[in-house]
Amino acid sequence: MPGALHPMCAYHSGIDCRETNHMIKFPLQILTFRARILTCVGLSGVLLWLLGGCENTVVEPEPLTAEDIIASENIVLNPSGYTPLTAEITLTTTKPVQIELVIEGRFGAAGTVQHRFPETDTSFVLPVLGLYSSTANIVVLRLFEADGTLIGEVSRTIDTGPLIPELPRITVQVNTGRRKPGMNLVSYFGHTNRELPQIPFIFDSEGAIRWYVNLDAHPVFGHLFYDAGVERLQNGNLYFGDGSSGRIAELDMMGRLVNEWPIPGYGFHHNVLEMPNGNFLATVNKHGLSTIEDHILEIDRSTGAIIQVWDLRQSLDSRRRVWSGNARDWFHGNGLQYDPDDDTIIVSGRVQGTVKLTRNNKVVWILAPHRGWNQAGDGTDLSTKLLQPIDADGQPIADPEVLDGKTSHPDFEWAWYQHAPEFMPDGTLLLFDNGENRNYGGQPAYSRAVIYRIDEQAMTIQQVWEYGRERGGQTYSGIVSDVDYHVKENTVVFMPGAIWDGQGPHGRTVEVDFDTGEVVYETVIRKADPASGITFHRVERLPLYPLLQ
Repeated sequence: MPGALHPMCAYHSGIDCRETNHMIKFPLQILTFRARILTCVGLSGVLLWLLGGCENTVVEPEPLTAEDIIASENIVLNPSGYTPLTAEITLTTTKPVQIELVIEGRFGAAGTVQHRFPETDTSFVLPVLGLYSSTANIVVLRLFEADGTLIGEVSRTIDTGPLIPELPRITVQVNTGRRKPGMNLVSYFGHTNRELPQIPFIFDSEGAIRWYVNLDAHPVFGHLFYDAGVERLQNGNLYFGDGSSGRIAELDMMGRLVNEWPIPGYGFHHNVLEMPNGNFLATVNKHGLSTIEDHILEIDRSTGAIIQVWDLRQSLDSRRRVWSGNARDWFHGNGLQYDPDDDTIIVSGRVQGTVKLTRNNKVVWILAPHRGWNQAGDGTDLSTKLLQPIDADGQPIADPEVLDGKTSHPDFEWAWYQHAPEFMPDGTLLLFDNGENRNYGGQPAYSRAVIYRIDEQAMTIQQVWEYGRERGGQTYSGIVSDVDYHVKENTVVFMPGAIWDGQGPHGRTVEVDFDTGEVVYETVIRKADPASGITFHRVERLPLYPLLQ
């Protein structure tokens, strides 16, 4: 059609541009390029092209996305069969990458799980921890170059079922944002039926349960009874003693059995502690005796051999009945601490007091009211091992009723039916003072976290800090319970685990500022089964993914 404009220049042996009925030919220009788009419109377009004015764009290849780099993947929910809020992603990539996993918090950033796996590789088995129950969880995988450059991310959906009905309801009552970071591992009792295993679980700062292990179908630990509970090993796995099977066990966070240590001749009860060298200390019963809960073992981590035995019938007086008339359970060892400075152990005996012992089972000191201490099984005069209380000014407290435990001093009070001994950074001793039978009458009824300074040369004890008296019956737990100090945040977490206050049995975690006593975080853990008084024995604040050195 005369006057019609042709939109494209043909690029071959020549270039034909047609305007009206005339043909104009131009010689081919030989050019080097990746990709060239030439657009000429009519005669004016030809002139522009001759002058170098045609549009000339270099198009780079599209970069590979995260989806492009993933060669294969497979997602399995609850791969061990014991941890319903976990999954495992098996992944291969076409090039070496590093992966970060993110699960967005349901109620905001505080509940977000974010973990960067340290390996740079092309093959991965990624543990997914922290899924919400009854949720289509969005799990984001971010892929990075070896130098840390972000390549991109992909999202996957993992559906979970509801929580088992035995798990509790958790209410966050105070959250100022100043709490120690991490989640809360609860050594939950959960039910009174010993045919079912105890169920440790982890809840986040908002009170949502994000992990639990249910071993009811496990061939060895289907009747798990861990008493003082589950804690984390230095290698990041979890460990516990099992009173039903009579052994110590190690599980990974997916619920797989990694290792186990039988203790032939003994039965586990209450507490197991990992020592700095990796060995275990455990409070146990010795089979064949008329007494229970009065032996401590050191177990070699590598071989399982029992390399040290502390027989408390020898170091202490098994006839002493000041706090309890139970001749069989005369000591009731419920807590341990190891002192690497002098290779000694601290042992909490619920119905006797707190005792420091040497490796050869000799008493260094006794932290308890002075009533009724006579001769030990090995002949030691135990009255010479009693600590002398001093007041805030460092002066001895001479009142015989305070020494006896019948009354308390304004600056000093003994710990009653205590649990969870722990050394503070300055060497002082932190205890959970349950307050059961306080002053031999149990009144006033309160529990507290208390810190004592002990001078082993002068054999004195001074109370330097406490929290809980002011809470009264609201946080009173005559049995079980835990207390921890967190150095970086300078907070103490006070954890009464068996509270009866007319509102049904429950436990609390109360995190307080060490300097001011202000509550910075508090939760109530209310049991699903109200028939049993014990809610938990211990609670540990920890990162969901272990932070390994």
